[in-house]
Amino acid sequence: MSRQRRVRHRYRPGRRLRKLALGSGITLLLVGLNAPAAVSFAERQLHEYRISRPAYQAKYGSWEMVDVPEEYRTNAIHAALLHTGKVLLIAGSGNKEDQFDEGTFDTVLWDPEDNSFEKVPTPDDLFCAGHAQLPDGKLLVAGGTLRYEVLGDAVTHAGGAMLIKNEDPDRSREFPEGTRLRGPNGQLYETTNAITVPAADKEEREPERDGDDTAVEEAGAEPGAEPEEEFTITAGEERVFVTAVEEGEESVVDEAGQYEILGLEGADARNLYGLASRITLEDQDFQGIDVAYEFDPVAERYIPVDPMAEARWYPTLTTLPDGRVLSVSGLDEVGEVVPGINEIYDPETKTWSEGPERYFPTYPALFLTEGGKIFYTGSNAGYGPADEGRVPGIWDLEENTFEEVGGLSDPDQLETSASLLLPPAQDQRFMVLGGGGVGESAKSTERTAVVDLTEEDPTYREGPSLPQGTRYLSSVLMPDDTVFTSGGSEDYRGRGKSDVLRAQFYDPEQDAFVPAADPTVGRNYHSEALLLPDGRVATFGSDPLYGDKDNTRAGEFEKRIEVFTPPYLHDGREETRPALGDGPESATLGETVAFATDDAERITEARLMRPSAVTHTTDVEQRSLKLELERTEDGVELTVPEDPSLVPPGWYMIFVTDGEGTPSEATWIKVGPT
Repeated sequence: MSRQRRVRHRYRPGRRLRKLALGSGITLLLVGLNAPAAVSFAERQLHEYRISRPAYQAKYGSWEMVDVPEEYRTNAIHAALLHTGKVLLIAGSGNKEDQFDEGTFDTVLWDPEDNSFEKVPTPDDLFCAGHAQLPDGKLLVAGGTLRYEVLGDAVTHAGGAMLIKNEDPDRSREFPEGTRLRGPNGQLYETTNAITVPAADKEEREPERDGDDTAVEEAGAEPGAEPEEEFTITAGEERVFVTAVEEGEESVVDEAGQYEILGLEGADARNLYGLASRITLEDQDFQGIDVAYEFDPVAERYIPVDPMAEARWYPTLTTLPDGRVLSVSGLDEVGEVVPGINEIYDPETKTWSEGPERYFPTYPALFLTEGGKIFYTGSNAGYGPADEGRVPGIWDLEENTFEEVGGLSDPDQLETSASLLLPPAQDQRFMVLGGGGVGESAKSTERTAVVDLTEEDPTYREGPSLPQGTRYLSSVLMPDDTVFTSGGSEDYRGRGKSDVLRAQFYDPEQDAFVPAADPTVGRNYHSEALLLPDGRVATFGSDPLYGDKDNTRAGEFEKRIEVFTPPYLHDGREETRPALGDGPESATLGETVAFATDDAERITEARLMRPSAVTHTTDVEQRSLKLELERTEDGVELTVPEDPSLVPPGWYMIFVTDGEGTPSEATWIKVGPT
């Protein structure tokens, strides 16, 4: 497979900058003149000069801004690396209610190789969906937004969940958005979306009879006659959110009641009705949709597949050893956390089936482990009670049992934490980094913790602390087995201008952090980072609540893309990095594959890395596996692990590294079962 060509734009200080940054004398002179603004300017110029020096970059790396044409700047809510080398950025409505109301949904494809962009038609509001890599290289995207939240004083019309019942066994019924119902209180309510209510189930049953035909005689029939058939009718039902037509408290309902659907007559009026228990002026949360699509990286389009049984907003999708995908949690069509109803997608049939029931808060970090069990690190993105479903543990899908894993400090600050499977995946060590309190809490923690699932009684142990308490931290596995972490904020959604402009590497062998060059763009809520095939890290998004330190001005979504070039690509090492030449484009589990290379003698390690699919600090797709390496006369031989629970089917990147940890560019390979 041919090596990828990269177009690089390095920052080089101009003559004016060099003159301003000759040394500390300028700064001292300005201090003497009592010119703090000028001092700040000179210090910034001095800093820019210092971080542009080769020696600095060789130690800490460097950042550069990507030139994104205005028409392609989008609110990147989701980011996924495709096996074509392009990055899929999904915005949907992008947390912009006006775009949702207009039906303006956005997806952008970015090719980091030549820095080109293109728009992709987006069929539904995939804002806050889930996604996972499929065995054939397509990306499964499921869930999204049905309705935006309404909070506080903005709730002027009472609303709540309602069941629409259908006792007619002969046909289902469709009701458009805005269908009106009259309550027992005489108030009118209307549905907020269109629904289809299935027909009732009709099941035959026979009346009970005793040995002397007593039941038949009581029914007025002759002894010995066949009893008249009877039926049990179980009404079909569909949930929908309704809001009051009129404003105010008169439409609030605190007890269960039956609601008349307006416009129906005769048998329809008897068979079709609504049931609701409470309709209130309380906050009304986001609501999810049940749609699912496969994104085809070659055709570069969304392909619809069967919808899920449950609507989901903020779901997690986790790939299983056989390539099927587990869908868990999310807010449903009335804005409530899906109560433990989980589903499994089969990419062969393009259909969903029931999964084992277990409750989790939204966007739970659920990782596939060796042996096929699921590890819940405790990380999540929020919605749900503070005291339910937040304890880490090992979930056995076959038995539907859950073994809790303890040892975490600050266990009340796992929301918006980062977590990952440390490299190499064969070691089965997981890490949690930072996090904050539930909801809009100002709490954040610098805690990191590591757990080894190969131990008899797995328990988290403390890791090195982050520089400060951090929510929304991005964490990316690197080809040299380090973990690159950057961004985040100390407070909820960057309140008080609390973005953390820091970056560092976690070294698993040393169990320590090593500083890296600081980013220039703050990244908090709705931000992402992922490894590119050339070994760099791209960062996207950020959705601050406010735009100033005093929290008086609304924040704006960050549309710039900033890319980090690690130290291993500086100091001339980029030009001398090892390279893989011709080799296979596919492999089976346990297979040994050969690649030609002129660098066999200096290649020391090989890694198989699954591409990311990340949103809301949640990336359960990325994993890095150690490949057995043998040198040959004209290349190297690499052996893929045999266990599908370590290597779920799909496309992977192969990186080889030399003794200094300098990686090759990625070679893509499709891995499947034997």
